[in-house]
Amino acid sequence: MTGDRITLRGLRAHGYHGVLDHERRDGQTFVIDLDLALDLRPAAEGDQLSRTVDYGALAVRIRDAVESDPVDLIETLADRLASLALCEPAVTWTRVTVHKPHAPVPVPLDDVAVTIERSRP
Repeated sequence: MTGDRITLRGLRAHGYHGVLDHERRDGQTFVIDLDLALDLRPAAEGDQLSRTVDYGALAVRIRDAVESDPVDLIETLADRLASLALCEPAVTWTRVTVHKPHAPVPVPLDDVAVTIERSRP
C-alpha cells in the first residue's frame, strides 16, 4: 500500500438512518471522514485529474448515498460509502468514519462514530 492519501473531513449530509421511528421520520446530520490510499505519482507527474480521484465528484456521490436509501445501522452506511470509494479505479484502500453526533443515547456525549477500513481484494 502506498503512503499517498487523499483525505476528506467533515462532509455533512442529512440522512434518515437509525432504528428508532423519529430517526427515520425526522432524520439528522451525519458527518463523514474519508481517507483514500492511492499512488499519486502518475497524477503529479502528468498534472492530470484523470490519473487521480476527482474528490469533488466523489464528495457529491458520498453525500447522495448518505441522503438516500435509509438503513438501520451506521455500520451498514459506512460499508456502503467504502464501496463507493473503492469504485474509484486508482483507490486501493479506504477508511470511512461515519459520525452520528445526535445519536439517541441516554447519557451526554459529543459523538458516536463507526470507522471501517476496506481494500481491494
